[in-house]
Amino acid sequence: MGRDKEDAAEREIDSVVPWMRAPIDVSNVETCALETLPCLNPRLKKALEEMGISSLFPVQVSVWHETIGPGGFERDICVNSPTGSGKTLSYALPIVQILASRPVRCLRALVVLPTRDLALQVKDVFDAIAPAVGLTVGSAVGQSSIAGEISQLIKTPKLDAGICFDPDDLSQNLESAVDILVATPGRLMDHINNTKGFTLEHLRYLVVDETDRLLREAYQSWLPTVLQLTQASDDGLFPTAFVPSAFGALQTVRRQSVERGFKGKPYPRLVKMVLSATLTQNPSKLIQLDLHHPLFMTTGGSRYRLPEKLECLRLICETGMKPVYLVALLKSWEGEKCIIFTSSVETTRRLCKLLNFFGDANIKAKEYSGGLNQSVRSKELKAFRKGDIQVLVASDALTRGMDVKGVTNVINYDMPPFAKTFIHRAGRTARAGQAGRCFTLLSNHEVRRFSKLLKKVGSDSCPIYPISPTSLDSIRATYTPSFLVSALEKLKELVESEAPKKGRQAFRHNSRTGNSQTKFNKTTSDT
Repeated sequence: MGRDKEDAAEREIDSVVPWMRAPIDVSNVETCALETLPCLNPRLKKALEEMGISSLFPVQVSVWHETIGPGGFERDICVNSPTGSGKTLSYALPIVQILASRPVRCLRALVVLPTRDLALQVKDVFDAIAPAVGLTVGSAVGQSSIAGEISQLIKTPKLDAGICFDPDDLSQNLESAVDILVATPGRLMDHINNTKGFTLEHLRYLVVDETDRLLREAYQSWLPTVLQLTQASDDGLFPTAFVPSAFGALQTVRRQSVERGFKGKPYPRLVKMVLSATLTQNPSKLIQLDLHHPLFMTTGGSRYRLPEKLECLRLICETGMKPVYLVALLKSWEGEKCIIFTSSVETTRRLCKLLNFFGDANIKAKEYSGGLNQSVRSKELKAFRKGDIQVLVASDALTRGMDVKGVTNVINYDMPPFAKTFIHRAGRTARAGQAGRCFTLLSNHEVRRFSKLLKKVGSDSCPIYPISPTSLDSIRATYTPSFLVSALEKLKELVESEAPKKGRQAFRHNSRTGNSQTKFNKTTSDT
């Protein structure tokens, strides 16, 4: 997915849907101690305390008051709040509280996220609170065994030994083994189309997290499929026959004349919650959600907001010397966790290798990008969370919602092309009320464009970060032509051993042109 597509919202039309013109400003809401939070289930309170949570952040308090109580969930909820402000718990807590009040085992809440790692991170939050009130949470994510997921999601009725049964009759008795499902859209569609017993007919809550990204990608038409599968007919019952040809081999079990929720009770509408740090304002995209009298909650008047305790800094780098400035920064933070963002998968891989060539700098860097398979990415992220790795070089695959405790510094090695990209990159630090810094490395010709970007994200200042000339000189002494030639050869060997044939041919072409400095700059995208 190219950056132009990823951040196309920067060019969205100026029109705004009416309900977005008068948002509820949650920035003035005070944090709230758990003891004073109205109606909180005592078992949930205990589970939160075991997580180390003693109070809720403003966005969490605001959503709680709009969802819990006599008029709870009368409207769909839309949240545009900075990264690290606590959006996950803002929807997880009220959903778990409400579902616990009606103890029936069926799939009643679905949370959809764009990536596997983000989905598993959200599932961890649900896992920490849902079991306390008797609810079960499942996951449906890519790069994992679908057979294993089915065994966890679907409960098969027990049969007495020696009794023959009709497989078709048995499939009608399959039941959900989970109350809440956290899923990626592709794997969700796999279960909708192919898993016997998987049904959305009782679904009460649909959460679309990182909404702007999920609306930009079709993901096998997951959203219209889910909405159609959860629509009521005029009499409040599901249609007796619903197998649209557009959905291919749709095999979800449809129990005829079953009301969502419980027989004999009024048909509850499907409640939707949509959240992002950069929620789209494009009416043509928002209309896909079919929102019911949406309530728009945001922080302040501007569309984009940086975390309150984030400090933005910039470094103006000499031509061809970005790696020198980068290494100087990293050496000054020994032991601190840092994420370095680049513009592409290729740059991520090669910059990571380069940093590890600076042996005397004691920099242990690993890569996180779409160029790695999911198991490797998850392994590196786990090591980074544990502190076994201090530096993670990442493509924008890591920008969305990922929460890693203890990240004090974020570096834009390549300047973000759009304000939205900057918001999500910077949001990997200064989370949950903690302080953090975001550094951007710039060449002289990028300074003016970066200043325009800062205005869009509402940053009043971004001072130049001073680096000691002595520290630069010591690294520059290592960064010699002979070092570049040696590093280039090592990079070529690594690329030839790891990259597919097409990538090797492209690398050989680059290696045959230009001097070693030029070749190395191409390798690291050093501008």
